[in-house]
Amino acid sequence: MRTQIALFAAFVALSAGSVGADTRETALKNLARYQQYAGDPVDSFDMWELYQWQTLGPDYLAVWAAVNKVYMLKVSQPCPRLEYANAIAVTSEMTRKVTRGFDFVNFDLQHCQIVEIRPIDYKKMLDDDKAAAATTK
Repeated sequence: MRTQIALFAAFVALSAGSVGADTRETALKNLARYQQYAGDPVDSFDMWELYQWQTLGPDYLAVWAAVNKVYMLKVSQPCPRLEYANAIAVTSEMTRKVTRGFDFVNFDLQHCQIVEIRPIDYKKMLDDDKAAAATTK
């Protein structure tokens, strides 16, 4: 079973796109933006496929579990070089459910435990981006 999970995680990591930050300053700016739209912490979420991910600094990242289902994950420290990862895998050991305290973000031979999960109101974030773009034209 663990082999199947590892193979699935590897496939997901290779098939998911990354939206990277050029600098730590950009990552921290992105983190502040996502935190504005973050809901209360949840224990878990369903993820059949990792569609996309974005680093948000040394211990946070955003993952898209579906086109408009985005979650901000905080991982345990130390988790060196997360912000520079080119590919990640997110484990889901409880039947495709990613669970805080049980699952991990894996990259570059590192294994960082997920310690917090917050849903992102991604639709609101996109709507606000559109409204801001319309006012600057």
